[in-house]
Amino acid sequence: MPLLSTLETPPLFCLADWSTQQLASVEQALSRWVADPAQTPAPAGLGDAMRYAVLDGGKRLRPLLVLAACEAVNGSRRAALRAACAVELIHAYSLVHDDMPCMDNDVLRRGKPTVHVRFGQAQALLAGDALQALAFEILTPDDASVDAAMQARLCRMLAQAAGYQGMAGGQAIDLASVGLPLSSVQLHEMHRLKTGALLQASVMMGASCASTALPVQEALRDYGAAIGLAFQVVDDILDVTADSATLGKTAGKDAAQDKPTFVSLMGLAASTDYAQQLLAQALASLDKVQASGLNDTDALRALADMLVNRQH
Repeated sequence: MPLLSTLETPPLFCLADWSTQQLASVEQALSRWVADPAQTPAPAGLGDAMRYAVLDGGKRLRPLLVLAACEAVNGSRRAALRAACAVELIHAYSLVHDDMPCMDNDVLRRGKPTVHVRFGQAQALLAGDALQALAFEILTPDDASVDAAMQARLCRMLAQAAGYQGMAGGQAIDLASVGLPLSSVQLHEMHRLKTGALLQASVMMGASCASTALPVQEALRDYGAAIGLAFQVVDDILDVTADSATLGKTAGKDAAQDKPTFVSLMGLAASTDYAQQLLAQALASLDKVQASGLNDTDALRALADMLVNRQH
């Protein structure tokens, strides 16, 4: 009987299998850390609103990016899991606040009533505030599981991505731009901050769970910038091509609210082409990562492809 070849083709990467394994850890950690009534109950029903906003819904794209980037650089899994959950809490708090009547005034999120519809505006506001604070608490454990310098680095990155230099600043531009024509430069800047900053930070926080060489950091930063913008382009496309049941949120609301989008600026066909161009840029950045000797970029590649070619 002939001996098996030692040069057999390695198995193809399966994003579904990888994601299932990663998300099991993320969901377990979120359930434990977000106002678990058996461990850290929150007063006056606040914990119910917090858990409603976070658990049982969402793509968990940002946590997956954190974990995939950490895997690519062979970083600390413990730190990455905390970073993954912290990013998701910041994302969840932003959705709670964005959906409120003072901003987007939406009633559907992740296929269920928004938090302010379910719990009232005051409780929704407090739940968002509490989730934001909890994100930084998770990043700073009081044991020795995450190095203090790494804790500080992750906190700074997340704070910058969430604040006026990132998500909050982009949301301010968005609210101020309703009904106004924006140039391509202005639209790109708005979404670089509003959507792209937190997605890029997810990648960079995962990369920061190890001592990463500067060329690799720069390549991953470019990857994060490309997919951050691509995510918004695809979101704008889906807002006009998908229905609310598919999206899990209100479809067509951008046009109804007269908000500037890539589709309104470029048209549907050009926006679709642009999303594919951004995907190519992201994958080219990962080629640079591999050229540095880090070969475990399969998850980052698959996530980029999924992100651009998703249907919801």
